[in-house]
Amino acid sequence: MIKRTFWLNKIQDLFKKHSIIWLYGVRRAGKTFLCKSVPDVLYFDCEIPEIRRRVEDESFLKTVSGKTLALDEIHRLKNPSELLKIAADHYPKTRIIATGSSTLETNRKFKDTLTGRKQNLHLTPAVSRDIMEFGVSLDDRLLRGGLPYFMSASGVSPKDYNEWVESYWARDVTGVFGVEKKDAYIMFVELLFQNSGGIFDATSYSVKCEVSRATIKHYLAILEETSVIQRIRPFSGANPREITAAPKIYAFDTGFAAFFKGWDRLRAEDYGIMWEHFTANEIAANLQARKIFYWRDKDGHEIDFVLYRDAKKPAAIEVKWQAAAFNGKNLAVFRKNHPNGENYLITHDTTEPYEKTYNGMNVRVCGIDAVGGITAGIWG
Repeated sequence: MIKRTFWLNKIQDLFKKHSIIWLYGVRRAGKTFLCKSVPDVLYFDCEIPEIRRRVEDESFLKTVSGKTLALDEIHRLKNPSELLKIAADHYPKTRIIATGSSTLETNRKFKDTLTGRKQNLHLTPAVSRDIMEFGVSLDDRLLRGGLPYFMSASGVSPKDYNEWVESYWARDVTGVFGVEKKDAYIMFVELLFQNSGGIFDATSYSVKCEVSRATIKHYLAILEETSVIQRIRPFSGANPREITAAPKIYAFDTGFAAFFKGWDRLRAEDYGIMWEHFTANEIAANLQARKIFYWRDKDGHEIDFVLYRDAKKPAAIEVKWQAAAFNGKNLAVFRKNHPNGENYLITHDTTEPYEKTYNGMNVRVCGIDAVGGITAGIWG
């Protein structure tokens, strides 16, 4: 069995803080596979009626006291939040990984969101460590995406991507949010994926999908809550020429972005945006919080990603497929407005990190494997 070391380490670190982990992510992200690979885990598939009856029995927690449990698709239980609350309060040595496709807060079965009793873990599409452990090429990861089946199976077809979207609609949207206009919603998803990485304008999508701006914003909120898009908000200070409202939207996965863009192979000019997507995914997986920003001014200068604990010392992260393509011009404009903070350049062709000066600014040039250290350095 493939061990997804990055994620197993995340689980062990979270168990040091709380006994309950809520593991969520899009369908087919590999939640079941990951649960089963946790050492000494007792796995329970709550979609099976017999398993549900066993787990819902009042003596269940006594029989598994002190064990590590995986309760997959726990929302299928009659009162999942009560079970987890009792486990956290009365069986603190029993460690539980509970899974669902969307966040616990948006699941109607949870009357209690277990504030202070659990840690969330967002299982994103494959990170750089996963690629090594699955033994796939970076090109396959970028073009076919980071869901394990799509990334590693042979013969993936357009039908698979379309079936995933249909399943998402049927089980995650209508079953939880009750959205009625399927055609408008699916069209919105497809348009976002086609324009993945671009700045969001609700009005343009409203016209194309023939729904109101308010409806488009509602759809966007659902997509974010179900982890199907990544919303990157603008970072700004006191400069009136900085963009302050319009977010950038990334599809949850490079494979779905490539599919809806109509790409069956990656051309030389496609690697830049795919690498940017992949880096956004890597940051999100390490950071595990919606605290990723970008910067742009009204003259078109842009920084790909901005991270900060102290807004007066924002870290600027630029992303290039090749280090030689970076010139530091946008970074120089950014640093005129925000002079304090670290500068990073993440590239595909950097194997060993090094320091380089651009326009008088010190920049740390590194590969994708440095992202974990960068986020840890900022957030501790």
